Amino acid sequence: MNIVIESSWKQVLAYEFEKVYFKNLINSVREEYKNYTCYPKGKDIFRAFDACPFKDLKVVIIGQDPYHGPYQANGLCFSVQKGMALPPSLVNIYKELEKDLGIDFATHGDLINWANQGVLLLNSVLSVRAHQAASHQKLGWESFTNLVIEHISAKKEGVVFLLWGGFAKKKAKLIDATKHHILTSGHPSPLSANRGFWFGNKHFSETNKILAKQNKSIINWQV
Repeated sequence: MNIVIESSWKQVLAYEFEKVYFKNLINSVREEYKNYTCYPKGKDIFRAFDACPFKDLKVVIIGQDPYHGPYQANGLCFSVQKGMALPPSLVNIYKELEKDLGIDFATHGDLINWANQGVLLLNSVLSVRAHQAASHQKLGWESFTNLVIEHISAKKEGVVFLLWGGFAKKKAKLIDATKHHILTSGHPSPLSANRGFWFGNKHFSETNKILAKQNKSIINWQV
């Protein structure tokens, strides 16, 4: 099975691509895209990996599944295509960036600049049926992305994992906390943020402090 994905990831994940569960997953995804409108575009399903090669990875942000509205999802968690209205969670992310680092509120929602600097913007589920949130959660994506997190934990050192909300926090058990850094907070969604669980976490400045201590280049969080 020919998986089109960035070369360093292809090497790391080659064994996964040969497993029965993954072949079944890809066959199910192909059927979904054949019979229904699904997001993101097929070429962007593995965009998070393509934009952030394994060798450059320094930070991981974990989302749940792609936006299910037209023209929103672009393969990066929390990110939307340029020209689209900003989703509420992304608005709150930008508000925290402004409070934390004084970064001007962005006019678009494409987070590709973060990915290109070594931030893996990983949704746990990489595809979705149009207008049906969480519709691809039963296809097997989480088995794959959980193993991605385990590979990162095993083969890298000093990665900063940003786990926002209850769903992402459950991924902590996949990460070796003795060699990586795990920062947790509430989810940036309005429900969580307005109850005081998001704003003030300072995850963006904290991440850069951790990277600087490791003599790694910090992230320019301006999008």
